[in-house]
Amino acid sequence: MTKLVALPILLPLLAAALSIACGRNRNLQRLIGVVTLTAVTVISTALLIHVDNVGIKVVQAGGWPAPIGITLVADRFAVIMLLIAAIMLLAVLVYAIGQRGAEQRHVAFHPTYLVLAAGVSLSFLTGDLFNLFVAFEVMLMASYVLLTLGGRAEQVRTGMTYVVISLLASTLFLIALAFIYATTGTVNMADLSVRLEDIPSGLRSALALLLLIVFGIKAAVFPLYFWLPDSYPTAPTAVTAVFAGLLTKVGVYAIIRTQTLLFPADTRPGTLLLIVAAVTMVIGVLGAIAQDDVKRILSFHIVSQIGYMIMGLGLFSLAGIAGAIFYIIHHIVVKTTLFLVAGLIELRSGSGRLANIGGLAHTAPWLAVLFLIPALSLAGIPPFSGFVAKLALVQAGLDAGQYIVVGVTLAVSILTLFSMIKIWANAFWGQPHDATESPSAPITAPITVPTVAPISSPRLMMAVTGALVALSIGIAVFAGPLYRLSERAAADLIDTKQYTETVLNP
Repeated sequence: MTKLVALPILLPLLAAALSIACGRNRNLQRLIGVVTLTAVTVISTALLIHVDNVGIKVVQAGGWPAPIGITLVADRFAVIMLLIAAIMLLAVLVYAIGQRGAEQRHVAFHPTYLVLAAGVSLSFLTGDLFNLFVAFEVMLMASYVLLTLGGRAEQVRTGMTYVVISLLASTLFLIALAFIYATTGTVNMADLSVRLEDIPSGLRSALALLLLIVFGIKAAVFPLYFWLPDSYPTAPTAVTAVFAGLLTKVGVYAIIRTQTLLFPADTRPGTLLLIVAAVTMVIGVLGAIAQDDVKRILSFHIVSQIGYMIMGLGLFSLAGIAGAIFYIIHHIVVKTTLFLVAGLIELRSGSGRLANIGGLAHTAPWLAVLFLIPALSLAGIPPFSGFVAKLALVQAGLDAGQYIVVGVTLAVSILTLFSMIKIWANAFWGQPHDATESPSAPITAPITVPTVAPISSPRLMMAVTGALVALSIGIAVFAGPLYRLSERAAADLIDTKQYTETVLNP
């Protein structure tokens, strides 16, 4: 089973190289991508079952022992994230194949997408900070290509904003790595968790804050969120969906991993995290209410919902971190689904602006159902997964006596419901606009490529979106077992002894 740990990284990289070689045959590229990500999903499932039952699996690349060599670590938290990421990457790829757009027109889409998948897997599995930096850079390179596919001026402009902010975060990350290595002589996270205890508490606090800023940019927390609402809506729908559902959660993962593993309780910025979480929730939801475009509304909600995850971490309790992990699982699925629905709305109506669409509940009732379920889940309405996730965090906050933050979460949930009702009332209710009379007309006319066979895109896109809606319902149905799994993962994060001993003393 240990040999499987590296495969979620290696398989997409090898498949990307093969996809480049097969660039003249789009159907073969599609097959390579789907088979590879299916294999990664199966491997991630096997790893999760094994790690949950047996324990942490560690791979030392080249046989070099930690902390000298490259270490890959598969613990419960990492493998949970790996599995949900693999499912989303696979689903969005199939959706992109159905959407006659960037995937069909650009030979670089599939290899770049697979490189992105490799970077995401490396982010979750790496056991040292330097390779976490490498993973972020891999994702950045792939992200910029995917964001600017099509070459429209607006895409390039917003893509440049994304790149500049990401490069700033990378520069700060390198500075943080330099300080950490100069102070401790290592960047291996298990080794750092031991060595950081021996340095002055003030320096530990400074390093914790610096890493929080670096990963906070990636996660789009307040006040570091401003790049996100402009960058995501202009990209192709499939790209936006995987970015919205997954990439910001890589930043959240890094925050949770480093703050729990590397720094003792006396240097963790718990109060600061709770303040940041509350303000992030409020700013994000107010920004969403002010928008009149479906994708921009959903983009601001990414920011708002990140606040809930940071709140769970800021409590630094078993219940709080377990609630944050469960919330991440729920949010990745629901947010990805909502952006896929937004793509279907644009495909159906020719626009994502609320003023230009209407009556979709009459002309496309199945699309209305596909929107309503994840929208209610995002708002935390029972019995959907969002209600269970928010209830877990509210209970953890009440147990910790953080009544103000809990009050903010409840108020933001009401405002989230209001913004979802705003989309429903404008896009799905009322009288149909003339644009909806051509239900399958894409936003842009498809470009004929000789090697690409015609695809019944709306059916495939609807099928994928429906599968993710079913998955979100499944999270609610199996909330008990999933929350207990989240609790076990949280227990591993709080008690780091097993992690460090497994890595340093295999």
